[in-house]
Amino acid sequence: MRDLYNAENQLVKALPKMAKKASTSELKEALESHLEETRGHVERLDEIFQKLGKKPTGKTCKGMQGLIEEGSEMMNEDGPDSVIDAGIIAAAQRVEHYEMAGYGVARTFASILEQDEAEDLLQETLDEEGAADEKLTEIAENIVNEEAEDADAEEMTTSSRRSRSR
Repeated sequence: MRDLYNAENQLVKALPKMAKKASTSELKEALESHLEETRGHVERLDEIFQKLGKKPTGKTCKGMQGLIEEGSEMMNEDGPDSVIDAGIIAAAQRVEHYEMAGYGVARTFASILEQDEAEDLLQETLDEEGAADEKLTEIAENIVNEEAEDADAEEMTTSSRRSRSR
């Protein structure tokens, strides 16, 4: 649970940077919307910790640190905006899958320990993480990937013309 808490707080800091770098309005909106949900995830975890009489701090989520670092590297690459957006989606989906795994495990532990309220709150967050992943897939499949493919084809054509004119 402390790992999840730290992971969510890292995301609260990373999502605005991702949204700022995104060029597609749908992706920008999805990331900004998920930022608000992520703040809610932190609040739910705070609530669970409070009911358990525990402090949520004290654990650094190194997995999330690595995922965010990889995403940052992608955002700093050169290339067409749509290709960068595709990379942002890929990074964000890796984050979502990591979170879903963590929340699934925590929810199962809550169930085993008969912590019904915690189980319900964790399931609510797990559902939102799944919905965010689906939204990213939709944006990728319906908008960004096609634009990235077109940009890549255009770049290859331009590069081919340059090499023939030499």
